[in-house]
Amino acid sequence: MLVPQATTEYGTLRAVAMRHAGDHVRDLTDPHSDPVFDRQQATSTWNDYRPKTVRAQQDALIGLLCDRGTEVILLEDALGCTAQHYPRDLGFVIDHILVLARLNSAHRRPETDALTRLFPGSPHVVHLPEGTIEGGDVVLHDGTVMVGLSEETSPAGARALQRALTAAGIDREVKTLSFSVPGIVHLDDHFNIVAPGTALIHRTVFPPADLAWIEQHFDLIDVSDAEALAVQANVLAIAPGTVVVAAGSDRITAQLAERGIEVLTVDYSEVTRIPGSLRCTTLPLIRD
Repeated sequence: MLVPQATTEYGTLRAVAMRHAGDHVRDLTDPHSDPVFDRQQATSTWNDYRPKTVRAQQDALIGLLCDRGTEVILLEDALGCTAQHYPRDLGFVIDHILVLARLNSAHRRPETDALTRLFPGSPHVVHLPEGTIEGGDVVLHDGTVMVGLSEETSPAGARALQRALTAAGIDREVKTLSFSVPGIVHLDDHFNIVAPGTALIHRTVFPPADLAWIEQHFDLIDVSDAEALAVQANVLAIAPGTVVVAAGSDRITAQLAERGIEVLTVDYSEVTRIPGSLRCTTLPLIRD
């Protein structure tokens, strides 16, 4: 039986779930979109993408991960769902449990079925009873679980997570982070831990109190408005000193290299045509 395990955002990645892009693409020109989507378009770039090209770029990442010793588990297709190549939102591992997300977007909820089938009857899988919470808003740090209150994650979801951790015997505090602007898709597009004590941050979207807390806990690499819009903060740490970044993130790459971090690069230009990148397309199941 597969047993989930992860205590940090940068432990050596041993097993990860991914899912190829499906052929069903959302109509981004639909004038009758929901209010959340409207707000997200104000803070993120949404463009039509070519599924075959997305899959090819994902395959390049899969090859890189396999070469580095990571087992890649491909989830089954979720027919009729868009953006299914972003399985990070479907759940998250905290210590010895896999928490299944409560997705805010009704059209994406069938995607969770394939993840559930990986762990049939497992005592390590936790369902939350209320609220909304998605994996892109959840970041592990020491004895804390940082949860961004984005458009997709609610205070009720964060409270339900805290109760679930306590029930599972996990001694971590859920630290919620607010945003100073509406329309934030997920925390990991604006804040991302890349190595022990080191994180990328897009400062302008955080209120002063939350920003001050972050500054007290991390050596920060600033991400500009343009870099955040291109989701360049959404990188993937695969070991304590190794990070995968999207091609074109030159300034961020240089900052990571200055700190002695090994940087691996993949072309993710088609994947990022809707707001998500390397972290979004990977759901770590086991980290050392």
